[in-house]
Amino acid sequence: MIKIYHNPRCKKSREGLEYLKSKNVDIQIVEYLKEGLTIEMLQGLLTRFDGSVEDLLRKQEKYYKDNLKNSDMSEKKILQEIIKEPRLLQRPIIDNGASVVIGNPVDVIDLLM
Repeated sequence: MIKIYHNPRCKKSREGLEYLKSKNVDIQIVEYLKEGLTIEMLQGLLTRFDGSVEDLLRKQEKYYKDNLKNSDMSEKKILQEIIKEPRLLQRPIIDNGASVVIGNPVDVIDLLM
């Protein structure tokens, strides 16, 4: 099963979900803005992600620009900020249980298939 951390209001997230549906795979949709995030969840994603914690941040978000830009934060602090303000999480996040990618552009999702 492939898990997608999805924001239905985001065009890129909707494109990622549609792409997964076109591949006829079992999908679990996590609407993280409704369901929330935990430190354990984010740390688990990060251990399977071939990137840094900073790569998970949406730096174009107003909250980031107003509160976090140019600040020196530890990994734990970044994860805490994402939990506090989940819109900061890049989207869509696609997790096959072994690896995690940011599904933008959507063809990156093929790395998990």
